[in-house]
Amino acid sequence: MSRQTLNKEEGESLTLTCEVSKATAQHTHLSVSWYQLQERGNQVTEIISLSKDFILIPGSSYTERFSSGNVRLDKIGNTAFRLSIGSLQPVDQGQLFCEAVEWIQDPDETWTFITRKQTDKATLIVRPQVRDFQVSISVESSFAIGQPLRLICSVVSKSSQNRRLQVIWFLNAIEIGNIDATGVLGLKKDYEERANLGQLHLSKISPKAFTFTISSMGPQDEGAYRCEVAEVVSTHKDIPGLPQRKQFADIDIHLRKPPAKNMELSTENGKRSLWEGETLNFRCQLHGAEHPLSVTWWHTPVDLQKPEFVGSLGKDGTVHLGPSYKDRSNDGCIRLEKESMAMFRLEIFNTLMTDGGTYECKVTEFQNKDGGMSWTQKTSVTIHSLNSGLHVTLQSRQPKVRISDTFTLSCIIHSNYSAPKMPMTVTWQFQPRGAVDYQQLVTISQNGTIEWGHSQKQMQKKIKVLQSSFGSQLLIYDATKEDTGIYQCKVEAYQRETQYTYGPVRRAAMVISHPLGINISLPESQLMVKSDSQVQEISINMETEIECSILSQTKGNTQISVTWYYLPLSHEASWLKILRIDQDDIVKYEDDFHTPKKKQKFHSEKASKDLFKLHIQNVDNSDQGTYHCTVEEWLQSTSGSWYKLGEKESGKTELKLKPIGSKLNVMKINHTENTLEHRDVTINCSLESPGHSGSLFSVVWFRMQEHSELTVLVEMQHDGILKYGKEEHGEKLHCYRSSAGDFVLKLRSVETVDDGRYWCKVEEWQLHGSPSKWVNQASDESGHTLLRVLHSESTFSSRICSSSLLLYFLVIYPFVIFILLLIFTCYLYRKAKKLSLQSSKARQREALWVDLKEVE
Repeated sequence: MSRQTLNKEEGESLTLTCEVSKATAQHTHLSVSWYQLQERGNQVTEIISLSKDFILIPGSSYTERFSSGNVRLDKIGNTAFRLSIGSLQPVDQGQLFCEAVEWIQDPDETWTFITRKQTDKATLIVRPQVRDFQVSISVESSFAIGQPLRLICSVVSKSSQNRRLQVIWFLNAIEIGNIDATGVLGLKKDYEERANLGQLHLSKISPKAFTFTISSMGPQDEGAYRCEVAEVVSTHKDIPGLPQRKQFADIDIHLRKPPAKNMELSTENGKRSLWEGETLNFRCQLHGAEHPLSVTWWHTPVDLQKPEFVGSLGKDGTVHLGPSYKDRSNDGCIRLEKESMAMFRLEIFNTLMTDGGTYECKVTEFQNKDGGMSWTQKTSVTIHSLNSGLHVTLQSRQPKVRISDTFTLSCIIHSNYSAPKMPMTVTWQFQPRGAVDYQQLVTISQNGTIEWGHSQKQMQKKIKVLQSSFGSQLLIYDATKEDTGIYQCKVEAYQRETQYTYGPVRRAAMVISHPLGINISLPESQLMVKSDSQVQEISINMETEIECSILSQTKGNTQISVTWYYLPLSHEASWLKILRIDQDDIVKYEDDFHTPKKKQKFHSEKASKDLFKLHIQNVDNSDQGTYHCTVEEWLQSTSGSWYKLGEKESGKTELKLKPIGSKLNVMKINHTENTLEHRDVTINCSLESPGHSGSLFSVVWFRMQEHSELTVLVEMQHDGILKYGKEEHGEKLHCYRSSAGDFVLKLRSVETVDDGRYWCKVEEWQLHGSPSKWVNQASDESGHTLLRVLHSESTFSSRICSSSLLLYFLVIYPFVIFILLLIFTCYLYRKAKKLSLQSSKARQREALWVDLKEVE
């Protein structure tokens, strides 16, 4: 349903549709509900629902409107669910939405919801119609005990149209009675008896006036009266109308009372705090009474404000009980008595939690036949739940439990109250490892019957339950891994609903113990397998067998499974699984060995309980390699489940073919090769003899560097195909045969990182068998060549150019010093020349002067 806002007038109709669809593969049911969210607060009100069983259920606030047809929910087609409200009211305003829940039925025929989704909210605004009438109330009374009281409720309207009105009278917010729009009178039970006696009367005296009359007022008639008038509008011809517009008026009535007499209300022994199930005893006494008395008992529960009528004892000894106490009186749990003229007693046996709260005793002294004065006294009592006084502990004396052991769980019950011994039901629950919910194991009911859980019936043969007044014991024999999980016990205490010994009981308390985890462990494996390695060398096309020997096993109901593995000779190969013999002796071949040819070549034999053999038929070159087995030890429980105890691996068996032809010899001369960087290097590998004329040869080149692992550089197979150890080796290396018995490895533009020892391995291949196959006849390795890559030699000029410091020292620095010396020399020359000129001028000036003294 899309988000929308609807503006409606009060009394208009509303239609909303939501689309609900599902695509679940399993058979599921849908339930669809319409809700209203109030504008203020987060209170959600249910309007109407279609259950998973296709039943229409109206919300509590819409029951009357649903019965009258004003609220409907229709399914249209396969996916549409339509909500219809015939006549909107202001209380319908808010946010409306639709919620769908998908349910699936479990194997035990219970329904569980699996998903829940809601539509967007539609905002509904209902504009109320204008109130065009008012209500007023008037009173006629002398406000004295024994005098009549008459209230008149009048409707004042500006409109002259005839209205269909209904009236409801209230006293202290409690409904007294009503007159509906058709004139039908309805009285509540508390006032129906007084009306039958002619002491109370409700009537409609005109289309717009209603009266409420009491012939003789008493203290119980004092309080706040309300007259509520509602206009009734009918939307369907044959359906009664619903109240739409309401108005009310209030008035307080107070009586003139004589001075109160002394009244006392108490409990037995002053006990005001009791355990659930104990007896509650009240005594109510009016001191100084002179006339006949009657008593009325009221009870206000803890969570309610409205008092409930317990019962009354009239002046003539007639007992009347409230509707919720009549059944308990028939069971002997409620007793009203008059001990003396002014002493009354109320006893409640087998108290319930709802019996806690405030009790009120109201005594009326009849000064005349119509009544008189009343006195009231209140007291409070507290009822403690049996849950708070009942405790359960769960214990186990075995911290470790192994498979096939017997373990015991004890559920011990503790109670803190001194109430009579109550029958109890104990339920043992179990949550298996990995599960979310608890499952019922067994229930021992309070009457002694035993009920097993639906999913645990197979455990009846291995479970024993012991019951006592102090608790319950659960014994589980022949433990299995399925018994691993969390255990807890639930204890339910029952209380008799009657005073009779064999009467019905009800559950009064329920407590659950703390969870206790039990782990069922496996015994320690004693499996040992022969781990010696060996080498088998056989001729081609012969048969061989490889053994897998078990040295020891774990005692008990254990079985062995064996898996055979094979590692080919190729350096790139990984371990392959051939076949597996499981604990039931069933042989299963792996995909690579599942062909008829492979099954004929490889087959397994169980020679004894401790010895397994792998037979290999017609051994050829492709069968060369390493073989071993893996042994697993399994334990079978009495339930048939298998548990793996341990796993061991045997020693390796290397299978080789015996050489058929001549012995292959490769020259084993060790030497050192020194070369400069960026040059090409050639390493030779030669046969001492050319070998058989029908033979082909393959060669593998290796390198070993300091502080490094062995590296396979390149392999040239007997058919001439090259395989490089790494992709980058293809650019660096060149492998070829220079003659029938000479093999060459060429390294291009070597660097210092190419230092190391180089050698080759040569294998001889010949055709054998029918059909013919190339078989490795023999192999041999060459001597080692130690390669050292040196840095290239440098000239004087290159050394200078390669060193900036040397270049500055030999060329740049002398040039700079020369320039500085030249500038300094020029400076000194100019300075000397200037001094010489000044000296010559000085001598010329001195020659012009004459000594006067000498002239005189």
